[in-house]
Amino acid sequence: MQNILKIDSTDTLIVALKDLKKGEKVSWDDEEYVLKTDVKAKHKFATREIPVGGVVSLYGVPVGKAIKAIAQGAAVTVDNIKHFAAPVSLDDSESYQWDVPDVSEWKDATFKGIIRGDGRVGTANYWLVFPLVFCENRNVQKVTDALNEALGYADNGLKDFAHQLAASSGERQASVRPFPHLDGVRCFTVTSGCGGATSDSMTMCDVLAAYADHPNVAGVTVFALGCEKARIVDFKAALKKRNPDFSKEIIYFRQQDWDSEEKMMRDALKATYGAIQKTPVAERVDVPLSHLKLGVKCGASDGFSGISANPAMGLVSDWLVALGGASGLAEFPELCGAEGDIVKRCMTRELKEKFLSLMKHYEHVANFFDTSISDNPSPGNIADGLITDAIKSAGAAKKGGRAPVSAVCDYAEPMAESGLSLVCTPGNDVLAVTGLVAAGCNAVIFSTGLGTPTGNPIVPVLKISTNSAIAKRLVDMIDYDCGPIIDGTPLPIISRGLFKTLIEAASGSYKVKADRLEQSDFMLWKRSLDL
Repeated sequence: MQNILKIDSTDTLIVALKDLKKGEKVSWDDEEYVLKTDVKAKHKFATREIPVGGVVSLYGVPVGKAIKAIAQGAAVTVDNIKHFAAPVSLDDSESYQWDVPDVSEWKDATFKGIIRGDGRVGTANYWLVFPLVFCENRNVQKVTDALNEALGYADNGLKDFAHQLAASSGERQASVRPFPHLDGVRCFTVTSGCGGATSDSMTMCDVLAAYADHPNVAGVTVFALGCEKARIVDFKAALKKRNPDFSKEIIYFRQQDWDSEEKMMRDALKATYGAIQKTPVAERVDVPLSHLKLGVKCGASDGFSGISANPAMGLVSDWLVALGGASGLAEFPELCGAEGDIVKRCMTRELKEKFLSLMKHYEHVANFFDTSISDNPSPGNIADGLITDAIKSAGAAKKGGRAPVSAVCDYAEPMAESGLSLVCTPGNDVLAVTGLVAAGCNAVIFSTGLGTPTGNPIVPVLKISTNSAIAKRLVDMIDYDCGPIIDGTPLPIISRGLFKTLIEAASGSYKVKADRLEQSDFMLWKRSLDL
């Protein structure tokens, strides 16, 4: 196994693939370096003397500027470099040329999808329950739990174990599912809808409308209180804007119209059960891979993210786009420092301007709170080698592959039907995945170097590891290991296995670990500051 990696021949930083000691000699392409400091695995050291103000580079791009002189062979840290990225220009006259990958081996490949009446394709089939205001969170959860228990979707492992301990009567008989075509009843709760900015309540309606309209959803039950800002009429308006031809079964319950909560809850259960009974049977059928809409995400990242899992995910994204499918690249703070490359890949000047405008607004809001969009790396990121946001972003952007950008979407706007879309979200794991699904993704690949259980209520989230150690330690969270790339396994081999696993997850033949853990995360991005 190699002990160091120089990613681009022009880089002034080299990545340590294992812990290196001060005084140790390492070499790359006939260049020998004597380490002036210890360099932990995933961290970087300088290939030459860097003066104060000097720029350091990784992935072939600037990723930092020295705030102290750095000796050749010394590790870069938060104490000797700060975030720096090259200026971005809109006036680049060169059109972007994409070397479209050969996807002939998947030309006739399919996945088992669920075709809706309007032709859109889902990768799952759920009845969805949600509130329009936080006051109804309890009712939403109670109805969902009761239905899942009655219909056989509840995970009764702990209940069965408790019954065995209490009664020593053996295993309980598994519940029979009366609706085998339904994958379950899913819900999520909210923390807004009232008491905050009206704009946040309206954005919430837009996101809820996107989830209700999602092809992975068979029908919806909605709870309201009656005095909230996010009223039923506002949700209906958002739904009409999202899809004027929306035709799924949708049931509303407004609690202030009832004189008995118990009666309302019983009627809600009865109405939802009846609606599920009437919902057309949705069988999985073979559909082309062009019907996949992939969301790409990284979280709890480490210094290997940009050289293993993210490039593997980027290759899968490119293959899917080449096959006529769609991919969404989110997390705008993790494009901070990679803007120059992203702008070059935008197909029109309008797309370039929209992307930079959204980035500028994000920075403007961050500045209001006396911070910056570049303050993105978490303590865990920094401890594992992502010292500046530009270092993190240059690696994070790899998950979007090299396809040209065909659309730029603000939060809750629908992504393009094909090609690579930029989806404006924060870097926060759950906020970003929530936004990707609202944009229309019907599958998500999520890379992690440190581990995270993040999932989604209606879309499979495939968790991939950047290193094999985390895949072994967190086996209940990680679906696919990209760590062998670090050990020398060629990127295309690992990417092919990842693509195969993605197709299996989209087909329902592989249940992602997040769903096995019942990790159904949902969180809204509040953007009430209007500057």
